[in-house]
Amino acid sequence: MTFVIVLAVLVAIAIYSTVTLVPQGYKFIVQRLGKYHATLTPGINFIIPFMDKVAYKVTTKDIVLDIPSQEVITRDNAVLLMNAVAYINITAPEKAVYGIEDYTWAIQNLVQTTLRSIAGEMNLDDALSSRDHIKAKLKIAISDDIADWGITLKTVEIQDIKPSSTMQAAMEAQAAAERQRRATVTKADGEKQAAILEAEGRLEASRRDAEAQVVLAEASQKAIEMVTSAVGEKEIPVAYLLGEQYVKAMQDMAKSNNAKTVVLPSDILNTIRGVMGRYNAP
Repeated sequence: MTFVIVLAVLVAIAIYSTVTLVPQGYKFIVQRLGKYHATLTPGINFIIPFMDKVAYKVTTKDIVLDIPSQEVITRDNAVLLMNAVAYINITAPEKAVYGIEDYTWAIQNLVQTTLRSIAGEMNLDDALSSRDHIKAKLKIAISDDIADWGITLKTVEIQDIKPSSTMQAAMEAQAAAERQRRATVTKADGEKQAAILEAEGRLEASRRDAEAQVVLAEASQKAIEMVTSAVGEKEIPVAYLLGEQYVKAMQDMAKSNNAKTVVLPSDILNTIRGVMGRYNAP
């Protein structure tokens, strides 16, 4: 009876070991006597007990690999911090487990190395503004390499590109200097325009003053010509007019606060004649 029980237990264990259930989204790698034998797909599968062994359980779902942040140096010696994320799918599990020791570690290092190489060929401004270009070059560069491991690269995304702390401080100082330069240039242009406008204003005022003086001179000339034409050789009307202006000037001097004494000549008519140049001494 004991033998029968032991035999039944061994048969149950053998049957249990023979049937292998593979869940959806996975593939199992079976080794027979230590050597790769088959890849089991989702569902019920049968193996030979004690000879076959499920060595690896590989997911067929998309895998998200986070690429750690790293420092890269651009062509113009700027230091950037870059990280990425890769989406992969294992299409040939036997290649993934036998072709590389650790495919996740290998892909992470491959992406980091390729990122450094791509950034090293670009200037700082191009690297900061060309994520799509970097992504396309990165995908092309690593797709063929990981295909040998039975892995397909679905896509790769650049998560972040930013200058290092020291580089960011230098860029901020450069930006501040550029803003200060623009402000200085704007101020200088404003002062230049103001000076030009002021000079043009003075020039226009001088031109107008000169034109006014010419007009006044021409008016005076015409007035003199008219008076000369009207008076002719008659000096009495002229003497009267000059005398009137002379008396008026003396009155204005008398009204001045600074004038203390006003002296009038005894012979105003002769004085006026002398001004006219017509008085002849006896």
